[in-house]
Amino acid sequence: MIRKRRTMLGVAATASALLLAAGCGSSSSGGGNASASGKPANKTITIGVLTDVTGPASSGNKTFVDGVKAGVVYAARNGYNIKLEIADTATNPTTALAAAQKLVTQDHVSAVFGQSAIFFTASNYLTAHNVPVIGMSEDGPEWITAKNMFSVAGPLQQTKVAETTGKLFKLLGVTNVAALGYGVSPVSAEGAASGAASAEVAGLKVGYMNGKFPFGSTDVGPEVLAMKSAGIDGLYPTVDPNTAFALITGLRNQGVTLKAALLPTGYGGDLLQAGPGALNQAQGVYFTLGYEPVEMQTAATKQLQADFKSAGITEAPTYAAYNGYVSTGLLVRALKANGSNTAAASIIGALSNIHDWDAMGLFGSHKADINDRVNIVGGADNCTWVTKLEGDKFTLVKGATPICGKLVPGKTVAAAS
Repeated sequence: MIRKRRTMLGVAATASALLLAAGCGSSSSGGGNASASGKPANKTITIGVLTDVTGPASSGNKTFVDGVKAGVVYAARNGYNIKLEIADTATNPTTALAAAQKLVTQDHVSAVFGQSAIFFTASNYLTAHNVPVIGMSEDGPEWITAKNMFSVAGPLQQTKVAETTGKLFKLLGVTNVAALGYGVSPVSAEGAASGAASAEVAGLKVGYMNGKFPFGSTDVGPEVLAMKSAGIDGLYPTVDPNTAFALITGLRNQGVTLKAALLPTGYGGDLLQAGPGALNQAQGVYFTLGYEPVEMQTAATKQLQADFKSAGITEAPTYAAYNGYVSTGLLVRALKANGSNTAAASIIGALSNIHDWDAMGLFGSHKADINDRVNIVGGADNCTWVTKLEGDKFTLVKGATPICGKLVPGKTVAAAS
C-alpha cells in the first residue's frame, strides 16, 4: 500500500544527505561476503554507481541505488561479491565528470552502473578510459555510439518510431495527444517527438508538441493553457515525475478531461518522491514500465521483491530501481560468460556478445539484443507494461501487459541537439 510507505521519504533524505557529506562517493559492500545460501562468494569486484542522488533529476533517478543494492543480493547468490562506490552527479555536469574521474582514478572500479539525466557529461571520459558502463540510456546518444556502454533495455533509438505508444493511446480511447520533453536531454526531447509520431501513425491527432521544456521545471502554466487550447485528451510527458504531475494537476485545474496520461516514470515508489499530494494528483494516471510490474506476481517479479527485501529496501520498486537491479544482473551474466574475469576489456567483450537479454525474466517472454544499435526504440520487442493508479494501488491494464509494436519503416524524428 503506497500510503503506508510514505515514511520512507525521511530515510531516503537521510541517505542522500550522508552521500553528499561524503563528497562524490561512498563505499558499501552492499551484501557482505556471503551468498544467500551462506557460502562464501567466489569473486569480489568493485563497481561504481553514477546517478542523480540529489539535484533536479533525483526525483526520477536516486532510487537507482536501491535497485543496485538489491542486485548485489542477486550477484551474491550467483557467486559474486560486489563492493559499491556510490557517486552522486548532483545533476551538475562539473560534479558528474569529477565523480566519474574519482571512480576511475581513486576507487579503481572495474565497471560503472549509470542512470543520469546528464550522464553524457561524464561518458566521454569513461569511454576514453575503456570503462565498461551498464545502465539505462535516458540522456543522450552516447549509449548508441560508445561501444563500452550497454543499456539494459538496448540502445534506444529515439529518433526512430515504433507503433507501441500510438497503439496504447488508441487502446485507451485518446484522439488528440500532447507530448512534452526536456530540451537539455536529447533522449527526453526525442522520446516525446517519437511518441507523438507514433500517435500519428495510429491515426491520432497531435495537438501539442514541445521538446524544449526547461529541465526539472514545474512552472507549466503556459504549456497547460496551450494544451487546453489545442483540445488535447491524451498526455505523453517524457520528463521526471515532478514536471509530469505539475502538468496533470494544471490540466485538471483548467477543466481538461484526460482520457489517458502516460508517464514513463512515477511507477511505484516514485510517487512518494513527487511531493505532498502526489497520490491525489496521480489518480487515474497510466504508468508505463519496461519490465513486468510486481503486480503481475510472476516468478521474476517475486524474486525481485525477495532480493529487495533481503537488501533492506522496503519502499516499492521504481523504474530506476528496476534499472539498477537489472544492471547488476547483466554484469553477472557477462562475468559468467567470461570466466569471472574482472578486467575491463574482458567485461566489455562478454557484454558485446549478449544478444538475447531477458532482464532476469523481467521481460517475460521477450528478449532484447543489447548490441543492436540500430533498431530498438522502446526496449525488448518495443514492449511496455502498463499499470493504472486507482486509489492507493497500481492495477494492471487489460491488453497492455505488455503491449508491443513494430518499428515503423522510414519514420523518423529530428535528432535533438
